Amino acid sequence: MPIYKAQDMQPTPDVVNPNIMMMQFGGELIKAGIVTYQAKEGPPPHAHPNDEQWIYMLEGRVAILLGDEITTIGSGDLVYIPRNTVHGIRILESPCRFFTCKSPSGSGNLSEDYTDVPNVAELQRRLALIS
Repeated sequence: MPIYKAQDMQPTPDVVNPNIMMMQFGGELIKAGIVTYQAKEGPPPHAHPNDEQWIYMLEGRVAILLGDEITTIGSGDLVYIPRNTVHGIRILESPCRFFTCKSPSGSGNLSEDYTDVPNVAELQRRLALIS
């Protein structure tokens, strides 16, 4: 069985935002990875029509949008994001580092089911109000 040691994992660029490096892997049913963002690098609000997602915060603090709600999360918090739920983050303390997993695994790329949403500017404005 594969065991991935953190010191041996090779970062790969995010397909949506290539300056963001992720360590990601795909199994038969789940894709997983460790994602690190610096200040102002978080993804804009988006949805995953095919993937459900879990995020476990390892480091940092973010404002997170989940559907119509915005809250803050930090180290030790676990978040479930159902399919088709609009979500996004704004980095409040960086670096922001989290473990994430999504199902189904697809190609193993964490960004493959990334789908833009029409009201991004309004959602980003709402995220910007949280400190």
